[in-house]
Amino acid sequence: MTTDDNAHQLPRRSHRDYYTALHQAALTFTSSLELDQVLQSIVTSTTEAMQVDACALRLLDRKSGLLHLSCVHGLSGNYLAKGPVSLTQSAIDSDAMRGTPVYVPDVRSDTRFQYQDAARQEGLVSVLCVPLEVRGEAVGVIRVYTKQQTVFDEDDIQFLTVLASLAALSIENARLYENVRTSFDGIMGALWGQEYIDEQPTEVSTIRTQTVIQFRES
Repeated sequence: MTTDDNAHQLPRRSHRDYYTALHQAALTFTSSLELDQVLQSIVTSTTEAMQVDACALRLLDRKSGLLHLSCVHGLSGNYLAKGPVSLTQSAIDSDAMRGTPVYVPDVRSDTRFQYQDAARQEGLVSVLCVPLEVRGEAVGVIRVYTKQQTVFDEDDIQFLTVLASLAALSIENARLYENVRTSFDGIMGALWGQEYIDEQPTEVSTIRTQTVIQFRES
């Protein structure tokens, strides 16, 4: 884990039972196959479970090297408009993408943080960043933020790492569902016309879900 020499001087924070929180988060993550709903549930549940001020999830665009914001909870529009997050410019994210959780006690004074001025204006102080990994390959990062200097201990790091693993799996399943749905709609549109699909949303949704389940079980 990447951290700071002054971290041990900060007071320890209290947090809720992470076993219970993990169970609740897992139920929330798997409650939908719609990607937008999955992403929102991830950042909202993570913020609540870790009792932090904000959470952001970014997925990597390998062609551009940018980490695109996919979903966020607790950050203002002004902060989100600060500019693109690039792996070449953000040491925190590049370290996390290599599989190392990164804890920064104070982003206002840590040069690894890409947008320090924007963080000061937003009132952000401490950050914990871990990778989102699918089959051992990092596909993005998830960050949590606090507005006061905070210690993220090993329990916090392990909890967010496990949450990130569950989140990555949920994202993969949602993407699979979207791909199957798109293929299904294309086939049905070619055979019956779009009007047929629009008139039978319940039946089509049921078939889609069954198709995803059969695909995953095969």
